[in-house]
Amino acid sequence: MKRSLVELGGLVAAMALLIAVFAWRSPTFLTPTTFLTIANQLPEALLVAVGMTFVVLIGGIDLSVGSVLGLASAVLGVALLRGHLPLPLAALLGASTGLLVGLLTGLVTVRLKLPSFIVTLGMLEAARGATYLLTESRTQYLGGPVEKLAEGGLGGLTPPFWWVLSAVILAQGVLSRTVFGRNLYAIGGSEQTAFLSGVPVARLKITVFAIAGALAGLGGLFNAARLSSADPNAGVGMELSAIAAVVIGGTSLTGGRGSVLGTALGVLVLAILGNGLAQLGVQEPLKRLLTGGVIVLAVVLDRLRYSGRIEE
Repeated sequence: MKRSLVELGGLVAAMALLIAVFAWRSPTFLTPTTFLTIANQLPEALLVAVGMTFVVLIGGIDLSVGSVLGLASAVLGVALLRGHLPLPLAALLGASTGLLVGLLTGLVTVRLKLPSFIVTLGMLEAARGATYLLTESRTQYLGGPVEKLAEGGLGGLTPPFWWVLSAVILAQGVLSRTVFGRNLYAIGGSEQTAFLSGVPVARLKITVFAIAGALAGLGGLFNAARLSSADPNAGVGMELSAIAAVVIGGTSLTGGRGSVLGTALGVLVLAILGNGLAQLGVQEPLKRLLTGGVIVLAVVLDRLRYSGRIEE
């Protein structure tokens, strides 16, 4: 617990340093508008990253979550525009798509004993292909009731922000306060030991991939609400951002250690970095170079931290 608090304190300090640097370099950064913009862009990234945290904790990886997000958004669009379904039913279909894809990923990974990296890489391509087919590779404007999902809210923050904030708190509680959460840490620490201790390893691993898919599906709905459209490229690259946020937040890529709260801070650090660089007028190639450098640094720190070179 003490070590976790130190890590989270380090993240908060890094975030404060980023804010100070950007406030120094950009007169428009330290304003309520900046932070409201960042907060209202967070929901889908947070949902995907929370799901990725669960997967990484058990020692896996899910490269398909960005494509699943796009697929859920496309299913929502088809259900509304071609099926003329009411929004609640269309939203249920979109979210269910994410759940089903995650469940299929988990079943193939666990039952066929395949590396999750390979299975989710294939699912990444399949889900993106299905998204292009459903949207005919064109952005589908949804408007109307979908826009209302992102309207209103308290203090300038949209309803999806508050819903996802509640989901983050709930997910942290599940990991730290329930048998289910403790079993996930046990699987990530040593799958064989967990199995010999009576933990239903296979069932829990399938459940975790299903949860990650469902959260990505919900992220697709929030993405469509924020953009008022179903974008065939929605979620492209989001799996890498999610992995980066998970690692920056202190979750070990080898599994068994980490927290949802740390991941949420990792998402916030990346969002502040992206917004700050945009306000400084940094061009996209350099922006991606700097963001990639931060991700590589986070992975190196993860390796050093858990190999004992820093903490021991």
